[in-house]
Order: sequence, then C-alpha cells, then structure tokens
Amino acid sequence: MKIYLLIVPAAIGVIFAGLLDLNTSETSTNAFILNKENLLQGATILGDPNAGTTIVEFGDYQCTFCYKFHKETMNKIYEKYVIKGNVNFVFKDFPLNGEPSIRASEASYCAQEQGKFWQYHNTLYDNWGGENTGWITEESLTMFAKNSGLELEEFDSCMKNSKFRQKVLDNEQFAKENNINATPSFLIFSGNEVYRIIGSQPFEKFEQVFQELGSS
Repeated sequence: MKIYLLIVPAAIGVIFAGLLDLNTSETSTNAFILNKENLLQGATILGDPNAGTTIVEFGDYQCTFCYKFHKETMNKIYEKYVIKGNVNFVFKDFPLNGEPSIRASEASYCAQEQGKFWQYHNTLYDNWGGENTGWITEESLTMFAKNSGLELEEFDSCMKNSKFRQKVLDNEQFAKENNINATPSFLIFSGNEVYRIIGSQPFEKFEQVFQELGSS
C-alpha cells in the first residue's frame, strides 16, 4: 500500500503530520517542522542539484546499518537514479556513537573545504571497522585524507582547530529537534511530497518511493 503524507505548506517550511515510516505499518503521531532549504544548507549535493527528487540521509560513520546501506543500496540508487539526473543525495551528520563519529564528520567537512567531500565520505565507509572498535583515530583520519587526495597540511590544520565541530553538533541537534532518532534515517523530497524511511532498507523500498514520486 502506497501512502502519501498529509502536507500543509507553511511560510517557515513544510509541516508534515502523520508521517509514515515505510519499514513499519504504523504512522508517527508526532508532527514536526522541516525546511528543505535548511537541510541542504552547507551540504555537498551528490548528483544534479535540479533533480526532481532529493534523498537526505541522517547517518553516523560508525553506524552498522549506515555502512550496510552504503555498501548494499546506495550504489544501486546512484547507478540507476543519481547518474541519470532524476535523484540527488545529501548526507547530514547524526553522530550517535560519540566522539569518534563526531571527529569523522568533522574530517568530512575538512575534505569538503578542499572540494572532496564525497571522496572522503566514501573512504570512511570503505574502511569501516565497526561501532566503537577504535578504527577512527586522528591517525586514521589523516590516512584517509591522504588516500582521498587531500592537501594534508591544510587538512591537519582544519582538524587541529576543530573548524567544523560546531557544524556537526548543529546537524545533530537539528535532527533531534525534527524527530530523527535512528541511523540511518532518510527523508525523500519531491515537490510538496515527502517520505521517511528508517534503517538500511533494500533498494526495492527506495525504488517503490521513486516510482510513486515519478522519479524514474
């Protein structure tokens, strides 16, 4: 059964009530306010910025199911929808696993400053070593920067000064204020419609939404 959201335009954004989690049979009873422009602010968009459908992932670089999504589902979405210009993708930090996850997110923005956000983002998941197992260290983050082709002196200065720490914490707070409470969580926007998917769902779950939104 395909379910649409109850959508009411508002001057400060869009109010979503009765939001459906597509991996469950129950609708959320919590209404929340989201502004898509706020979600895109400060992010590097993967794909055509003018694509009709936008996926926003709230993720943690240590999260097991975020890794599972990255390895099993994201590549299929990229190859079938993003490359063709029908869908674009945005990653927002929700570092539930503490300080190492925060530092990994900081590092991704130090890479973004050099125009290589997605290279670093992918390198983190390509080297994923579990949740709170110690694989994220200052040394490993610098090694990932080298592997991503970053200028290391600039990267190290950015990390030493915690240049983007507040940005990461602000993203985390934004997620909490908008009833995001698990990773990965996805909001899929198209015009005045939005779906939410929670967890590492199979490609077919996303494709169902894309078809509903006419994104193919």
